Amino acid sequence: MTTPISVLVADDQPLVRAGLREIFNERNGFSVVGEAGDGAEAIDLVAAMCPDVVVMDMRMPRIDGAEAIMKLSECAGAPPVLALTTYGDDDTVHAALRAGAAGFALKHSSAEDLHRAVRELAAGNGWIDHGVARALIQTFAATVPPADRDAVLGRLTDRELDVLRLVGRGHSNGEIAKELMVSTGTVKTHVSNLLAKLGLRDRVAAVVFVYEYGVTSWDPA
Repeated sequence: MTTPISVLVADDQPLVRAGLREIFNERNGFSVVGEAGDGAEAIDLVAAMCPDVVVMDMRMPRIDGAEAIMKLSECAGAPPVLALTTYGDDDTVHAALRAGAAGFALKHSSAEDLHRAVRELAAGNGWIDHGVARALIQTFAATVPPADRDAVLGRLTDRELDVLRLVGRGHSNGEIAKELMVSTGTVKTHVSNLLAKLGLRDRVAAVVFVYEYGVTSWDPA
């Protein structure tokens, strides 16, 4: 029998926590091992419960989600965090990604998408909801001088650049494989190579990179 993925949920609204508890039930292969009403409580419970994944709201009292994620990311062996927000253009989106969130989802995401997101994080991957990815494209412009951008992106092959752009749009490896008509294994290899070349820790960091460097509009010519 497969061991359930242990989840800690953090949200200041009891009804939201109850909904998340129902979504991440044992019938679906999960186990909610703790609930927190704010970021400070979430940090304490992570240390006590050692969950596989934390599902954390971004707007909470005392310590908000972004600050809690940053504090957790400083701890060795801390679990990955799926950041939740009501709006894709929430000002905290970028802060949470920069703080070290392993994934980002909207609160109105389907139960199936939240299941997929937590499973991806538990497997060591990242997750960016398509709605969040679109909002990031609209919200964040490049902050790097063109000359520097040319030097950095010039390290990538044309195919790696194609994959990077699709990662930035929130596509999964399977979706990228279908778009580029290659195997999923080939996509995984490209993702690993481009992360190494750009010095990025994971695909979520790659999403932030795409928007900060304006990769979607960059023309190597």
